[in-house]
Amino acid sequence: MSPIMLELLVRSLWETIVMTAASGLISLVFGLPLGLALVATARGGIAENLAVNRALGAVINGFRSVPFIILLVALIPVTRLIVGTSIGTWAAIVPLAIAATPYYARIAEVSLREVDRGLIEAVRAMGGNRWAIVREVLIPEAMPGIVSGFTVTLVTLIGASAIAGAIGAGGLGDLAIRYGYQRFETAVMIAVVAVLIVLVCGIQWLGDRLVSRLDHRG
Repeated sequence: MSPIMLELLVRSLWETIVMTAASGLISLVFGLPLGLALVATARGGIAENLAVNRALGAVINGFRSVPFIILLVALIPVTRLIVGTSIGTWAAIVPLAIAATPYYARIAEVSLREVDRGLIEAVRAMGGNRWAIVREVLIPEAMPGIVSGFTVTLVTLIGASAIAGAIGAGGLGDLAIRYGYQRFETAVMIAVVAVLIVLVCGIQWLGDRLVSRLDHRG
């Protein structure tokens, strides 16, 4: 591989990391509260409200049911409104974050639902309010699952960022399409695949290590 191509590979890797990290952080900031809201407003939840729960669930399911490539194109006007362009790394963060947030919300919901109801009732018996239940029970007890789910979300975002390369979003996907596919440079395609495998394995390893530490602490 030529020095120029190697430089392109490094730059594309950095773009993929930026897209994944930024959209992953946004999905965490908005997805976790959504997961909490789904659990809290469910039947028997700490803030039971079935109407809100169903409406929220319908919106989340609606976004999750749309294939990412379609969502990517459909959100072009929104992306232009937010970042001023529909191509490039920063433009890709918008649809990536919007796609990842409901996905992570459902993952977080599953982890939060598994928290022992007895612990929640114990906090209630001691006079704890809803915020105390969330802060002292739900989040700490579900933390290994929350971290594990976030790791899965990051790995999914790496794949989605490669798909975003099909419309000029930059990153490893764009490099693989422009050089590996359109110019038939097999070495570039192999290098991109190898880097993606290493990146995914690295993120999964870090996530698993963190979950293991949280489990031992618990």
